[in-house]
Amino acid sequence: MKYVDEFRNGELACKIAANIKREANSKRVYRLMEFCGGHTHAISRYGVADLMPSNVRMIHGPGCPVCVLPIGRIDQAIRLAREHGVTLCTYADTMRVPASDHLSLMRAKASGADVRMVYSTQDALKFAREHPQREVVFLAIGFETTTPPTAVAIRQAMAEGLRNFSILCDHVLTPAAMHAILADENGVEIDGFVGPAHVSTVIGSRPYEPFADDYHKPVVIAGFEPLDVMQAVLMLLRQINDGRAEVENEFTRAVTRDGNLKAQELVAEVFELRDSFEWRGLGSVPHSALKLREKYAAFDAEKKFSIGYAAVPDNKACECAAILRGQKRPQECKIFGTVCTPENPVGSCMVSSEGACAAHYSYGRFREVA
Repeated sequence: MKYVDEFRNGELACKIAANIKREANSKRVYRLMEFCGGHTHAISRYGVADLMPSNVRMIHGPGCPVCVLPIGRIDQAIRLAREHGVTLCTYADTMRVPASDHLSLMRAKASGADVRMVYSTQDALKFAREHPQREVVFLAIGFETTTPPTAVAIRQAMAEGLRNFSILCDHVLTPAAMHAILADENGVEIDGFVGPAHVSTVIGSRPYEPFADDYHKPVVIAGFEPLDVMQAVLMLLRQINDGRAEVENEFTRAVTRDGNLKAQELVAEVFELRDSFEWRGLGSVPHSALKLREKYAAFDAEKKFSIGYAAVPDNKACECAAILRGQKRPQECKIFGTVCTPENPVGSCMVSSEGACAAHYSYGRFREVA
């Protein structure tokens, strides 16, 4: 298949691996964070880390939208469904994220709450049209990739006068999280970033330039195929060895410097920045998430149902927060693969299809020896 098979070619992988080995200075350690959970899964699935020299270390980042949602946000959604009688629509991964009191959206559904899994915002909008007597709330999560479809749905709902539709907005922003990681004085040491793929198709490469200019950290945007990731690592090593810090784009087949301007304009029309937003693992990060503008306040479920937010601490045994900060690997969590499995997740990193723990467990990386 075009743009897939050629990026999974074994011979090319061996050549890139040889180039990486040649470029890697044996006298230093290279610490590279793959921000996006999609890259984490590609690295685990295809054994990319096994092709790297031991001094090239891949560090997991907080680029999993389900993983970074704090417990309090899931509790909000559960309260809407159980106490306000709404039909809550959400993506599949969100259904199983553990919340307070041993609950999850899946368990709330089992106990009688009207929680429905949907594949898109349009599914929720369609349900609201077909059931005008029901209050329908879409749990809107995700980074910049999934925000434009939510904006489209809000504009459609307003144009149609669809007053029984609203969203619980938990859309978050990639650059703000990267800033939070680099600004943390006690955080993990990072030499460079493998930049997100899908997010960058929307926002472009320009928003990463401050990380090169202000923090002197190189960023290479990469696609999700194994050769994309390996080529990005090679490009990062060359920058680091040369003492350069630039934003480079390996994913030229989909990403430009300015991104999708139409999508950006649509998002800017419908949303504005929140002053602060709590992230699992990062705490409260200023200007890191979105909320609906006043023009669209009628579609804001938080306002419509006066549903407040309360922070809730994570399970003490779960190291998901440290994993999202890049400070620990899944295998370093005492309950990884024993108490916490995809069938019985204790933390969100084991739930999501982009979670680091799920990636390591699903592809056998838990067998690695530290």
